Amino acid sequence: MSNKTSSPGERIRQLRQELDDHNYRYYVMADPVISDQEYDRLMNELISLEKEYPSYSDPSSPSQRVGSDISREFVQVRHKYPMLSLGNTYSREDLADFDNRVRKTVPGNFEYVCELKYDGVAISLTYIDGVLDKAITRGDGEQGDDVTSNAKTIRSIPLKLRGSGYPSHFEVRGEILLPSEGFERLNRERADRGENLFANPRNAAAGTLKMQNSSLVARRPLDCIVFGILGDNLPFDHHFENLQKAAEWGFKVSKQSRKCADLDEVIEFIEHWRVHRDNLPFDIDGVVVKLNDFSLHRQLGFTAKSPRWAISYKYSAERASTRLVSVTFQVGRTGAVTPVANLEPVLLAGSTVRRASMHNEEQMKLLDIHQGDTVYVEKGGDIIPKIVGVNRLLRQKESSPLSYISVCPACGTRLVRVEGEAKHYCPAINTCPPQILGRIEHYVSRKAMNINMAEATVRLLVEKGLIEDVGDLYSLKEEDLMQLDRFAVKSSQNLVASIEESKTLPWNRLLYALGIRFVGETVAKKVAAAFPSVDKLMEARAEELLAIDEVGDRIAFSIVDYFSRESNRVIIDKLRQAGVNMKQEEGLEDMVEGTLSGKKFVISGTFTRYSRDQLKALIEENGGVNVSAISSNVTYLVGGDGIGPSKLQKAKKLNIPVISEDEFSELINP
Repeated sequence: MSNKTSSPGERIRQLRQELDDHNYRYYVMADPVISDQEYDRLMNELISLEKEYPSYSDPSSPSQRVGSDISREFVQVRHKYPMLSLGNTYSREDLADFDNRVRKTVPGNFEYVCELKYDGVAISLTYIDGVLDKAITRGDGEQGDDVTSNAKTIRSIPLKLRGSGYPSHFEVRGEILLPSEGFERLNRERADRGENLFANPRNAAAGTLKMQNSSLVARRPLDCIVFGILGDNLPFDHHFENLQKAAEWGFKVSKQSRKCADLDEVIEFIEHWRVHRDNLPFDIDGVVVKLNDFSLHRQLGFTAKSPRWAISYKYSAERASTRLVSVTFQVGRTGAVTPVANLEPVLLAGSTVRRASMHNEEQMKLLDIHQGDTVYVEKGGDIIPKIVGVNRLLRQKESSPLSYISVCPACGTRLVRVEGEAKHYCPAINTCPPQILGRIEHYVSRKAMNINMAEATVRLLVEKGLIEDVGDLYSLKEEDLMQLDRFAVKSSQNLVASIEESKTLPWNRLLYALGIRFVGETVAKKVAAAFPSVDKLMEARAEELLAIDEVGDRIAFSIVDYFSRESNRVIIDKLRQAGVNMKQEEGLEDMVEGTLSGKKFVISGTFTRYSRDQLKALIEENGGVNVSAISSNVTYLVGGDGIGPSKLQKAKKLNIPVISEDEFSELINP
């Protein structure tokens, strides 16, 4: 049917189908059949018709790939299936150990699947009835940012699936990449505009995906390669075969992946791409090795952080040599002082390195670095630059060894070194500017008080004298914020509302946010449960704190020291007057004395009724204690699919009951 005789609805449907087909052929199959100009003409016609006839709007229309210029803040979404990290190895020996561990549990022959380890940004895509529903970043593995609007602009991510046979509800896991050619073009354009260049494609991809204006995202040539499928009713119970099916549904799947019958074939794959990886159109930093059979995934299970049925082989870090220009000393929020080497710029593993950490005084002495030395630099795990040695043959005779400083570079206070610790510290915790900034930045961070405030905003507020410590945050008014660059009425209102909302967070979040040395998230939860208000904790003695599980001398004395300082008590008073929650919620103390009081639980495997986080929360809410390792004082092992074999074996050896999630439910609902 021609354009002239088609009804508007029919023409819109035709255009969507045509554009979907052309999009698939160009971005997934690399086999275009029309020119870019013709593609743009069809897209413009579709956009015009959809504007003229809004009743035909469809969130999965190809027009959605153009993006919107409306800025959106990202919403946090919990993953249905946690996005775990993989264990890393750099040697054949470690690979052999992995293979032996698998064979001890899995009898007979099995297949591995080898895949390239892309150097990009992990993404989880959810499809409902064949339509893209959500795109969530990895985040902390348990929850990430909803970047669906941005993901829709990536042409290799299907908005609607092709073919048939896909489950009604499933997830795919993939990697968002910026191909080398697109990266180089993007940096050329930024250079022409006088903007800072991106250090490497991964940083550019990550920064693009987190832009709050999807129309800008649409202008950057991001790509997405799918490497996994999760859900019920998948076509096959094998990883590789499901990926081939995913390609039929319209996903871009790596053509380099290969099934391997044994470890020798795995090593052959690794060595091939060690030599040829520079010929790829995108960056990789290694190879991922997985068992193909899903039933073996379930049998082998998971550790707390990674699956036992997969491992990542990373290529050795690249090394470069360059000249040491100078050393500066950085002060962190806890007062720890770190020496940082300033280097003549050198290209290393795809990015330009100008700085590298030397960790502490002992490390400086071990390296025996002199002024002006030529040093060897590596990227640890291809991420963090570090100095690994010195070329003494090039050392100038008159050069002198580097010496560690004795006073704080920020405030001039004499540094101290705690016995048993490698780092030096500045003790001026309430007057040293970097410590003040660092503590406020920690306080507002997502895992602490979750106040939507950027580091640059914290710095401006301190520089303008609007805040001196975290207690002052709650005195900020909209008119104060509007003095700052790029703050208007709406953004000021939003920040004040975010600060106000933080007042209602649980007491353990505030305890973590205070930034007491050695008090991380887990310790804060345990201490807050034992001392359910700030008043009780402020009066606690070290011996009382030592009675708490996982609290040792270092933590106990750090807490006592924090609350003994008058300056910190002043901050607590400010927070109290502002109405920040400083105690367990009403009734929660009673709840701790629940049906699981005195019982300790280990959780292993995956479950259908509850997530692992939900199980842990239920245990704590009913007075129980979560522990990570099997020991004689554990009461129950809660086991699901893929329960860890070593945990199961140890539990049986110690006669610890292994219960299902249904039996656990009966414990809390007798």
